[in-house]
Amino acid sequence: MPDFSLHHDYPGDPKRPEARILAVEELSPADDAGFTPGCVITAVNGHPLRDMIDWQWYSDGFEVTLSYVDTEGDSGEVTLEREDGESWGITFDGAIFDDIKTCRNACVFCFMRQLPADARDSLMLRDDDWRLSFLQGNFTSLTALTDEEADEIIERHVSPLRVSLHCITPEVRRTMIGRHAPHGVEMMEKLLAGGIEMYMQIVLVPGINDGRELMKTLTWAYTHEGIANVGIVPIGFTKHQTRFERSFTEPDQAREVIDIVSRFQAHAQAERGCAFAYLADEFYCNAYPDDLLDHLPPSSHYGDFDMFEDGIGIIRATVNEWEEAGEGIDALARALEEEDAHVYYVLGCAQKPAFTPIVESSPLAGRLMPLYVENEYFGGNVNVTGLLTGTDVARALRGVSARDYVVLPRVMFNADMMTLDDMTVDDIRDAAGMPVTVVSCDPKEYVHQIEELVRGL
Repeated sequence: MPDFSLHHDYPGDPKRPEARILAVEELSPADDAGFTPGCVITAVNGHPLRDMIDWQWYSDGFEVTLSYVDTEGDSGEVTLEREDGESWGITFDGAIFDDIKTCRNACVFCFMRQLPADARDSLMLRDDDWRLSFLQGNFTSLTALTDEEADEIIERHVSPLRVSLHCITPEVRRTMIGRHAPHGVEMMEKLLAGGIEMYMQIVLVPGINDGRELMKTLTWAYTHEGIANVGIVPIGFTKHQTRFERSFTEPDQAREVIDIVSRFQAHAQAERGCAFAYLADEFYCNAYPDDLLDHLPPSSHYGDFDMFEDGIGIIRATVNEWEEAGEGIDALARALEEEDAHVYYVLGCAQKPAFTPIVESSPLAGRLMPLYVENEYFGGNVNVTGLLTGTDVARALRGVSARDYVVLPRVMFNADMMTLDDMTVDDIRDAAGMPVTVVSCDPKEYVHQIEELVRGL
């Protein structure tokens, strides 16, 4: 770093937030000032930098004074200037620079409390941080939100937030969430009154917040203008717990939920032009296991598919993408026929009601083979592709011929290309005793990737 206006030894206070720089854009104001990856920004215009929200709020302008600690451990201040539309040129390592706020609730459905003992530490982190709700789309209960934080959210208009609602009757909330449940509703009301938009989620638990309670909760949400929509997902449970054994898996149970929500959707569609309440794909899969595609809502039902990551609309999007991949499907079918090859595409069992019929009615029937893998690692009703583990996939592949191709969907892996049980692609290959290749989850992309694999391109 150059010789800025103030230099002294940084005391290394472990409680002090550390906004560590990951990358610096070339020729940016930060680059001109001499910042490099590894430097830490401790304050902006004298304000401590706790998170990316602070950064966006305090650095909004054409001039900013940054307090820093350089890679040598020395600290100082420097003033940066920028032109209209120009970025400061700093990418930070993470979104939260102080401690993540953890959950203090006792939710009966908490998935993190159902994990196996050997699960990686990061999976055990039960965050309930409103900042991650805004910055990364995590759901927060608001039960630990202080009045000061609520005032800050309203003042800065930190919106929208993704909020865990679940139910609205006080005694039901107490049963589901714990003794802090009332505070969460108080904070929802305060933020909504302050103009903050919210996207709500309901984890539906049989016999607790379904039926009449579900309708009551949806009605409460509908009467609050700031609530944009509500996503409803069935409780997920693993074999590492003893409390739950069912989750709307029987067709009649799933259809009952669909019937209740459909009536509400029809009213919202007529009045607001959108369904407002959206059901996770599992409800439709469980309700219509033999003729799902005849009952799946149309694309228009899902709008912009903005609840995709909550498992809402994934199957409809996949069907649409498959139809759009027509030429690529034909090309892959020719390649497999010419090479007399078969390809196994690994999927979670949840995909079976949708994927099997679209493949069997296509030119790829008999050549592209869906391999549905049972999730033994988590057990319970966990059956989505994104929660498959390397151990389970390797086990399932032991019955596959070594001359066949095997492809794994990218959604099985995190950013470091590790599965939930910390296996790499090479680990899966070694355990299965055969080559495996990672491909996209989008049919428009993976049909081309598989064709290149088969043709040796």
